[in-house]
Amino acid sequence: MLAFILRRLAQGLLVLVGVACTVFLLFNVLPGDPAALLAGQRTDLATKAAITADLGLDQPLPTRLAGYLNDISPLGLHARDSASRARYGGLTLLPLGQQALVLKTPYLRRSFQSNKDVLSILLDYFPGTMWLALAAMVIASLGGVAFGVAAALRPQSVLDRTLVTTSVFGISVPSFVAAIAIAVTFGFYWSHWTGLSLTGQLYETDPFTGKSHLVLRNLLLPAVALGIRPLAIITQLTRSSMLDVLSQDYIRTARAKGLSRTATVLHHALRNALNPVVTAVSGWLASLMAGAFFIEYIFNWKGLGTVTLRAVENLDFPVVMGATLFVAALFVLINIVVDVLYAVLDPRVKIS
Repeated sequence: MLAFILRRLAQGLLVLVGVACTVFLLFNVLPGDPAALLAGQRTDLATKAAITADLGLDQPLPTRLAGYLNDISPLGLHARDSASRARYGGLTLLPLGQQALVLKTPYLRRSFQSNKDVLSILLDYFPGTMWLALAAMVIASLGGVAFGVAAALRPQSVLDRTLVTTSVFGISVPSFVAAIAIAVTFGFYWSHWTGLSLTGQLYETDPFTGKSHLVLRNLLLPAVALGIRPLAIITQLTRSSMLDVLSQDYIRTARAKGLSRTATVLHHALRNALNPVVTAVSGWLASLMAGAFFIEYIFNWKGLGTVTLRAVENLDFPVVMGATLFVAALFVLINIVVDVLYAVLDPRVKIS
């Protein structure tokens, strides 16, 4: 098992290195002057030259790439001076003359717009995306399993055909289109009936007391918009799996022994039919975190999508690059956890 985990970690590390190199090379050929963004338009050439040197923009591209990989790596070689300690922090593992091998938090550079540390910006916005993705996954899982079971219990009925047709429509419609329709319908035209608004945050501050309080209703519309596509897929997957299980001999044997239809479905059929559904749900979570970007922008939700798209508009490349690496790391981490869980449940996975 240890060798299996180490192999998956090594593969994930290679993926992250490839993503980091691709992102760095892509954003270093795009137009834009980071020194001008940091210094402002009304500044002298000497200030711009100093900022250019501080960012390393006067160095060759391979040197800048090596420096970027050194910054984002948890293990890095850095100068043993006060400026480096203030920038990178961390724990010195091995002094090497004027430099040292340092164990540190990955340094994703600083924002061109706010000059704040990019990692701190992303960690500030990450909880919004995480709760949105989890809420969407709960809605999709519960709704998808319920609809799939209902369709499988009445095959070729009006209910079955309606649910199948609706699920095909849910898979076909892009999430951002569904988000716009849901926001306008339930958050604008019908807002006096639903009590929901176009925009809102998970925590709102009382203007009189200054205290923050949880507002779960603001999570409903963006979570439903984000969860429509996985809900439709889980509905079809559950229906197909249930139809297969209900046709097995042990189900007919259970009914022949006098077990009620409800007990047969809940205790025998559904338990076995949910195996592929659990696999799909575990793989969807990371995808929902990445897919939440446009949903957050439409609902003005405080999350990684909002801060990233605003950074794109402002040519704030460190934030965009950091967000890309952050999401890629989430994908890799969740996939590794899922692979390990598969290996625990099914030892054959480790062999393949």
